[in-house]
Amino acid sequence: MGQQEKVATSLAGTVSEEISASLTAVDAELARRYPGDPGTRQPVHTVYVPGDVFEPGTLRSWGDQALAALDEHAPDAASFAAVLGIPEELAGPVHDRVRAKLEREPVEDLRIDFEDGYGPRPDAEEDEAAARAARLVSEAYANGTASPYMGIRMKCMEAGVRDRGIRTTDVFLTGLMEAGGLPEGLVLTLPKVTYPEQVTAFVQLLDAFEKAHGLDAGRIGFEIQIETSQSILAADGTAAVARMIDAAQGRATGLHYGTFDYSACVGVSAAYQASDHPAADHAKAVMQVAAAGTGVRVSDGSTNVLPVGPTAQVHEAWRLHYGLTRRTLARAYYQGWDMHPGHLPTRYAAVYTFYREGLEPAAARLAAYVAKAGGDVMDEPATAKALSGYLLRGIDCGALDTGEVARLTGLTRADLDAFASPRRGDLTVTAP
Repeated sequence: MGQQEKVATSLAGTVSEEISASLTAVDAELARRYPGDPGTRQPVHTVYVPGDVFEPGTLRSWGDQALAALDEHAPDAASFAAVLGIPEELAGPVHDRVRAKLEREPVEDLRIDFEDGYGPRPDAEEDEAAARAARLVSEAYANGTASPYMGIRMKCMEAGVRDRGIRTTDVFLTGLMEAGGLPEGLVLTLPKVTYPEQVTAFVQLLDAFEKAHGLDAGRIGFEIQIETSQSILAADGTAAVARMIDAAQGRATGLHYGTFDYSACVGVSAAYQASDHPAADHAKAVMQVAAAGTGVRVSDGSTNVLPVGPTAQVHEAWRLHYGLTRRTLARAYYQGWDMHPGHLPTRYAAVYTFYREGLEPAAARLAAYVAKAGGDVMDEPATAKALSGYLLRGIDCGALDTGEVARLTGLTRADLDAFASPRRGDLTVTAP
């Protein structure tokens, strides 16, 4: 071992104690504002269906329509891969997994829409539709036909529709409670948020509902939809979206980028409104930085180019959607919107290709990090966290299997969860 070094210090023990005492408030603030990712599953997409269109068979219908589109326009793995440019070695695995996903779980997150997709209706009509939505969601969870996440998008907190949005939220949540309680996968989306005070008002609404039903404080979370320039840059030059997260008082679960409302807000011509426009990239980058470490996830928007019509037209729309989805994933936006059943094949193809093509490199890097084996990349704990998160997201959406990840990494699901958690403490790795 060599000569034992003499350890000497110059500071009294009280110095460390005094410094720690001076940072107590900062420690508490860091823990409150930046708790890290919640470690729960994040859906790869959100599907919006108008409140008057949603039916008990809507989810299965979307899956069947997506499968029919594949059968008609790309009936086998080779043709599907050729359309999208999927590498030959991944063509079969991706195609098979996409079809299996469409048969088993075609939609990961459903939002029953009472805002733009529903529009203004007589109060009695919207009341009935909201009550019906609550009943159908409850029945779906009871009979096992629900998507992992379901909920509504109500009208916003602007003066002209505020009362209607509040009432629809009340009718929907009350209907769920009367049908047996709030499902674990419940998600609410608050649209067109411009000022943090609108978020505060929605928190007040949910707090009142929880008290009325004896629910735990904070039980009901919600997403904030970013559709106006003022939500990114406030009049005083600050990032309003960061203040919105704070105003949610721990209830915010996501920030959803509204492609077309935001683009119109900043003056982008209709022909150029897309999720890869520079204005969109700027908004999402601000959202991403504001949300980092808070436990709030960022979701990209959608494309309004639908894969319908003759095969050549469908293929063109598929290539656009696939490319936008891959671009989004590379930028660490792991969720987006899908507006049509024909988008589902390319959503899952893009997601599955993204995870399967990176499976072996990511697994090898993580295994080398755990074994301290070195190699041609020197990874740090933050990278191990990212590698684990990548593999976990791939498992959750069906792109990867737990067994193949365990075989390649030597790690269990619990090990991956521990690496991905920002506050895991000391990690003990177990054999799979």
